[in-house]
Amino acid sequence: MTAPIALRHEAMRIAGRKVDLKDRVPVHYPFTDEVIGSVPAGNAAHAAEAFAIAAGYTPTLTRYERQQILFRAAELLNARKAELAPIITAELGISISDSLYEIGRAYDVYTLAGMMCVSDDGQIFSCDLTPQGKARKIFTLREPLRAISAITPFNHPLNMVSHKIAPAIATNNCMVVKPTELTPLTAIYLADILYEAGLPPEMLSVVTGWPGDIGDEMITNDNIDLITFTGGVPVGKLIASKAGYKRQVLELGGNDPLIILNDLSDADLARAADLAVAGATKNSGQRCTAVKRILVQESVAERFVPLVLERARALRFGDPMDPKTQLGTVVHEKAAALFESRVHMAEAQGAKVLYNPGRKGALLPPIVVDHVDHASELVMEETFGPIVPIVRVSDDDAAVMKVSNATAFGLSSGVCTNDFNRMQAYIKGLHVGTVNIWEVPGYRIEMSPFGGIKDSGNGYKEGVIEAMKSFTNVKTYSLPWV
Repeated sequence: MTAPIALRHEAMRIAGRKVDLKDRVPVHYPFTDEVIGSVPAGNAAHAAEAFAIAAGYTPTLTRYERQQILFRAAELLNARKAELAPIITAELGISISDSLYEIGRAYDVYTLAGMMCVSDDGQIFSCDLTPQGKARKIFTLREPLRAISAITPFNHPLNMVSHKIAPAIATNNCMVVKPTELTPLTAIYLADILYEAGLPPEMLSVVTGWPGDIGDEMITNDNIDLITFTGGVPVGKLIASKAGYKRQVLELGGNDPLIILNDLSDADLARAADLAVAGATKNSGQRCTAVKRILVQESVAERFVPLVLERARALRFGDPMDPKTQLGTVVHEKAAALFESRVHMAEAQGAKVLYNPGRKGALLPPIVVDHVDHASELVMEETFGPIVPIVRVSDDDAAVMKVSNATAFGLSSGVCTNDFNRMQAYIKGLHVGTVNIWEVPGYRIEMSPFGGIKDSGNGYKEGVIEAMKSFTNVKTYSLPWV
């Protein structure tokens, strides 16, 4: 089998300068495990240099100039999607169709950030409102930080990085990005696009390396004002323990349910099955907001489960580079084996495996499992792959919400019902950051608030608008006003 892309041996981008090293971090194609590229095994000194440049530079871009850079970046991404999509697929293993979708989402991020950055973000307060008032007005403005540290995950190597960088550009901030060592090539490609779009190179650096060599500097460097991290719970909590007084925006894992209620017609159940299978398998199930538990009420389960099975069987999985493939691999064989083992554990506890064509390395098919015990590891932990686990739950809504809330996570959820009162009850009763009615848990637009509670995050939201707020300090001043 030929390599999916030409070998890409990249350098770091420290304020636009290419920094290369003999020590390398290999990048593997999950489908075959062959090496398809490498990046430098950078260390703390490289990150420290990047942060010193960022903190020492004062951006002077006008709102108009920022908007034009963001718009140009969006257009360059769109123009080069045929070149970029295979790079994303080569280092992550998702299907080409999923990679193209990822590029489309990133296009939205830069476009929307460009739209938002020209809106004035200040406020005005009149002071003559009470008997104690004065003839004054209070004004606010938002100012950029010194340097932002962005640590990004493997599952969205373009869009998740863009959700850090675009709001930073929109607010005139300098950022140092450390992509995961599993999927660093896309972040470097993106940095070059942004430089080409006109971004002053001092405003963006991309450093690479093993976490043990460079990770602490991305958290503890004195020039950092804010750390924005997307990734797993253990690393997020480690960052929180080491960051001290620094601001942190932590977007962590999820264990998101799609809840199927018993007021649905056969046509409604078919629609819900579409959501269930797509939500569990798109991006190879590697989304923090993927459908990781399907909670279906007992009285409709026998009608619903065959519809899920039919849709899962219809999915075409295999070679990620084949345009007809709908489901590629997970990020590596070790992850696939873990998720497969959780299926076997659930089966030993009484679950019924309805469909499992068999794992091949990192290629994990859409495994449908019915009668899953909600206490099983398969659905209590975050199973980050295209497993379709069905948990049959009571027809009592209060009991369903109790089951849904019974994990450590609190990111997103989806609920399928046509009863408005039940919609309101679930919106109020689910302990999560997002409740989507008649949609998958992960549905959002790129500027709407996004984030979770409990082990899914520390309450700060992402999305373009919220990130722009997080990436700024509010300064208040007042003037005499007749």
